[in-house]
Amino acid sequence: QVQLVESGGGLVQAGGSLRLSCAASGRTFSNYAMGWFRQAPGKEREFVARIRWSGGIPNYADSVKDRFTISRDNAKNTVYLQMNSLKPEDTATYYCAAQGATYYSRGYYDTGLYDYWGQGTQVTVSS
Repeated sequence: QVQLVESGGGLVQAGGSLRLSCAASGRTFSNYAMGWFRQAPGKEREFVARIRWSGGIPNYADSVKDRFTISRDNAKNTVYLQMNSLKPEDTATYYCAAQGATYYSRGYYDTGLYDYWGQGTQVTVSS
């Protein structure tokens, strides 16, 4: 089991920035790719970003590319999501997720390809 706890959400004005953190415990953090997803009210959970266990070139949704940056610190068992130039449409609950080797080669967009999930942190962007 991997336990994931997100933090860093809050209320911010459009154009502002937030950094989300996701702290992991349990199994070896560095064995998992880590992803961020978000879910707005009345909408399905959607992919935001993913980073491999060793770092490397991350994957991003087109809607956040060039504004959001995912990173990880394996020594701290933590993955981050730096969000800049925030827009009202970024308002959602943000979830981190851990992806093991079994699913990694199958892709990253689908929520079903992740093994563990956090409880989420709310991000609200006012216009």
